[in-house]
Amino acid sequence: MTPEIVQQLVNGLIIGATYGLMAVGLTMIFGMMDIINFAHGELYMLGGVFAYYLASQLGLNFFGAIAIAVVLVMIVGLIFDQLVLRKLRNEPTLITILVTIGLSIFLQSTVMLFWGPSPQSIPSPFSSKTIQIGFIFLTPFKIFMAVITVAVIFGLHLLIQKTTLGKSMRAVFQDKESAAIVGININRVYAINFALGSGLAALAGALLGTLFVVYPNMGLIAVVKAFLIVIMGGMGNFLGAIFGGLLLGVVESMAAGFISSSYKDLFGLLIVMILLVVRPYGLFGRKI
Repeated sequence: MTPEIVQQLVNGLIIGATYGLMAVGLTMIFGMMDIINFAHGELYMLGGVFAYYLASQLGLNFFGAIAIAVVLVMIVGLIFDQLVLRKLRNEPTLITILVTIGLSIFLQSTVMLFWGPSPQSIPSPFSSKTIQIGFIFLTPFKIFMAVITVAVIFGLHLLIQKTTLGKSMRAVFQDKESAAIVGININRVYAINFALGSGLAALAGALLGTLFVVYPNMGLIAVVKAFLIVIMGGMGNFLGAIFGGLLLGVVESMAAGFISSSYKDLFGLLIVMILLVVRPYGLFGRKI
């Protein structure tokens, strides 16, 4: 492979891993709670907005601002689950879809009211100078993005596979009635799961908001990409969401680098369409 192809491949993997964070949060909520969360893009947007205000307006340390932004969005998700979704546990899926669309509109309109239409950049402590690794050029912030994304995904894997909470989450995912019979608090597991999914979206929003810009409508295209990734990977599949994010990131990077940045989203959509023709149940999904 030529250096240009390798460069675009690495760029795509870094961006795609961050897409994967957002998609993992969405697939956790869908896979366990059977909720198609159309407000996921606005939770992603809130992560960027909170990080901007904490770092730019309040002068907090960049890393502390991102951590607090993630916690704040997790609290927002927890409140929404407890006040609204908990009452809709046994309602038809269409009802929860309409409710999450309503939450999406509410969050976007509220932020727009206080924010205004202008995009803003989250102040970063990282140098803009590139670092050469072989014939690959990366900025310090992109390296940070890659490290933090891999660390969070690995940490989430350990949480789900090795902890009591993770075992409870897997039990509820497999059979919530049997889990309730053996004493697992379903509502508690659902609340924690929704908060974790919200936090992953917020982290992706803060990272990509630093790399690009933050604005009230940034969740619109983000939630579309998250759904594309989840569909590519297989609905409700954790590993599929990660690989789907990496694939979408690489496709967009290649399209932007060798064709036109204006068409990168189009090529992502084309890949999904082709994949669904070949494997309608996704990369890691299975026929039911």
